[in-house]
Amino acid sequence: MTTPYDVVDDLSGATSDARAAGWAVHNGFLGPPQPWDLAPGRYVASGEVRTESDARQALLLTVRGAGLIVRVDQRAPWAPGFVADVGRVAETAGTAATDDLPLTRDQRRVLELLAQGASIADAAERLYLSLRTANRRLAEARSALQVTTTREAVLRYARNRAD
Repeated sequence: MTTPYDVVDDLSGATSDARAAGWAVHNGFLGPPQPWDLAPGRYVASGEVRTESDARQALLLTVRGAGLIVRVDQRAPWAPGFVADVGRVAETAGTAATDDLPLTRDQRRVLELLAQGASIADAAERLYLSLRTANRRLAEARSALQVTTTREAVLRYARNRAD
């Protein structure tokens, strides 16, 4: 399992999975003063990001090499920027998928939610996207996967993910 950088609805399930995979999950966003580099200790900060200050502290821990599993109030004005920042940290840290599908991280995120049973509208809301943007990402994914329907794209993504 690569370093987790996840915005989730179910913190307990995601943190349990991370612990089972050997990560040291800590509640809250006040990391230890030492060591500065948290990656070797497999440190993961988790919790609910309620304020913009929480978001800044959480992102600072990622700079120190910590993983991040958080739940975010989707109505907060700063939430879309925070979720986008978490996505950029994950990409920069090399957590992009290692499969051979020619998909961007954004396309994968939409397909992942659909594979989990979400509707396109639900996926768009959870990813802080407009419905039009979510549909555009699905159209790009269908084109990249050379399939004609969203169902085919989700099935191909899910099959490849399971391998």
